[in-house]
Amino acid sequence: MGRHVLVPTVSTAQMQEVDRLMSEVYGIELLQMMENAGRSLATLARRMLGDDVIDRPLVVLAGRGANGGGGLVAARHLLNWGAWVQIVCSYPPDGYKGAPARQLRTLQAMGAPLAWAEEGWELPPADLLIDAIIGYGLRGDPRGPARNLIQLANSSAAPILSLDAPSGVDTGTGRLFTPHIQAAATLTLALPKDGFRQPEAAAACGALYLADISVPSALYESMGIQTPALFARAEMIPLTVADGDIWAAL
Repeated sequence: MGRHVLVPTVSTAQMQEVDRLMSEVYGIELLQMMENAGRSLATLARRMLGDDVIDRPLVVLAGRGANGGGGLVAARHLLNWGAWVQIVCSYPPDGYKGAPARQLRTLQAMGAPLAWAEEGWELPPADLLIDAIIGYGLRGDPRGPARNLIQLANSSAAPILSLDAPSGVDTGTGRLFTPHIQAAATLTLALPKDGFRQPEAAAACGALYLADISVPSALYESMGIQTPALFARAEMIPLTVADGDIWAAL
């Protein structure tokens, strides 16, 4: 018999501190976290498609930050697993820096289908659309190429799987900006975000899952966050939002 445990949530500032400590104290670099996140995202995408992605059409929308880098990792894995993946980036390659740029260069070396967000462009038909446009750093209504990608996503009939948070949702307050993604499912990373406790944000997330990006328990303890052993049986678990709390069945 499983047991239901209360899962702590983190603020935007706390998540930024987790990322800083991961790199500066524990030597777990962004590329490693990005790989963990992207592979879990690809695994959940495969699950949503009935555990077989061979020749299935998918679209990945990738911003130029760390969230987009995770989406690019997922695209790589899905291509390797036999899916037909169209990748739409918010900027041309010279707009990507650091770890996301490295992920993009890998896809270019693979000959992956890459396109850039442009007004008036239409997405090809897909069985699933992956939203990796904006992560937890959003501060207001999406603008520029990110806005264009969100509008493209909303124009598609495909179900949407979001990484960390639906783009356009404030992960701190739960506010829905304009435009924003209405996801069929969301794979959030490390710990769920404070904003997901709010009903509107929880609804925008759709089915909520949590992925392990290898955060040491000692890191959480140093921040005063008490976490159960969430990933003892699986590296990705479903979550339930009820009455402003977030629960996991372990």
